[in-house]
Amino acid sequence: MGYALNFNLIWRHFDKLWGGLLLSLELAVISIAIGVVIGLVLAVWYVSAGRVVRAVIAAYVEFIRNVPLILLVYLVFYGLPTVVDLAYSAPTSFVLTLSVYSGAYLVEVFRSGLEAVPRGQLDAGKAIGLTPWQRLLHVRLPTMLRITLPALSNTFISLFKDTSIASVISVPELTFGAQWINFNTFRIVEVYLVTTAMYLVTGYALLFGLRLVERRFRAAR
Repeated sequence: MGYALNFNLIWRHFDKLWGGLLLSLELAVISIAIGVVIGLVLAVWYVSAGRVVRAVIAAYVEFIRNVPLILLVYLVFYGLPTVVDLAYSAPTSFVLTLSVYSGAYLVEVFRSGLEAVPRGQLDAGKAIGLTPWQRLLHVRLPTMLRITLPALSNTFISLFKDTSIASVISVPELTFGAQWINFNTFRIVEVYLVTTAMYLVTGYALLFGLRLVERRFRAAR
């Protein structure tokens, strides 16, 4: 018996997908914002601290990068509250997990960018009397940002796609909405075709915006 495509039921429940997409973007934006702070602080600390601090930061990065995100999601949502007296919602748990996860990747991005700043720029800043903090704020960070923008763009797009993992703890983002429609209509092909298209369009829109930012910063050099 052939399978006939029928998108009527998908459009009838499209609010599940649209609402899920908006929540996916919200989860990504909040997590990336927190992850940027974590990554930037630890990267600056790494390049200016001693061996012990570097070892601790490196251990954090290696642990997070070598453990699957879905396992971290389960550990934070199901495991952590059983060990520590904590209570939080599934979206909060996922934001916490993705923030820590993204922070580990961004540490490496920012660290490599800081170490790629030409030594001559730092010496010039020192020569005109800038303090270490002023050299960091006015010389190293702006240069690092321009160097790392392409890598940041790729990381941000990847983290947006990672929000789909939130469906395993019933966060009603885009993939969870697709699963709900599939379970209630049994139109698996149609719902995942539409969901795939929504991820593609959103991903390319984000990439286009980030490329514009890259070109603007390049033009300002």
